[in-house]
Amino acid sequence: MFAWQDVAGPIHRVVTDRHGGTSASSFSSLNLGDHVGDDPTSVRANRELVAERLGVAAERIAFMRQVHGSRLVHLSAADLRDEDPDRSYPQADALVTREPEVALVVMVADCIPVLLHAPGTDVIAVAHVGRPGLAACLLDTVVAAMRDLGAGPIEAVLGPSICGPCYEVPDGMRRDVAAVAPEAFTTTSHGTPGLDLPAGALGQLTRLGVRAERLDACTRERADLFSYRRDGVTGRFGGAIVRHTT
Repeated sequence: MFAWQDVAGPIHRVVTDRHGGTSASSFSSLNLGDHVGDDPTSVRANRELVAERLGVAAERIAFMRQVHGSRLVHLSAADLRDEDPDRSYPQADALVTREPEVALVVMVADCIPVLLHAPGTDVIAVAHVGRPGLAACLLDTVVAAMRDLGAGPIEAVLGPSICGPCYEVPDGMRRDVAAVAPEAFTTTSHGTPGLDLPAGALGQLTRLGVRAERLDACTRERADLFSYRRDGVTGRFGGAIVRHTT
């Protein structure tokens, strides 16, 4: 179920893999995406499984309607009063909260799931960083929002994503992204223009004063992770973070 997890004090962070769920076929088996054509009953069951393993109630796990944009939503206690696990989730590509016992989840299948927290405070966040999010400096927005809520030093983990040698793009696109994230400029293993999204995101976070680490795993190369570039029709795995009180 978990490709990676870390528990440090009250902070529990995980990255799921594709095993241990209820979905079938291209979505086998722990697909968390409800927008990819999977059976909604299976997706709901998978999300409840992850919530249980994270130690939160099913209605306290928060997803997004991700659109490859730059919108961040601040989740308050009022946003979490709806106890329906099928409630509507916000259209956004980043979430931030100070609420305890709430698991923030970002879904991916090649983009970067970024999990952030501020040690010693109650502020946590997640971000969905693909090429558009990197170009739009979504991480700048997230870090600014966390600091507005009282975060001091911030730490971030970049979960598995497609690697630079596997991510071919047109040269013009490479230049456009590198203009705001120069570390992303790369060449693929075939000698064609490419983007190294994790390197670009690490560069942006470093300039923002965030201590960041990368989980060095390529989604296109690892069969236990969903990859849109590799498979086309496929599921979504997740990165999640929760702050417990006990």
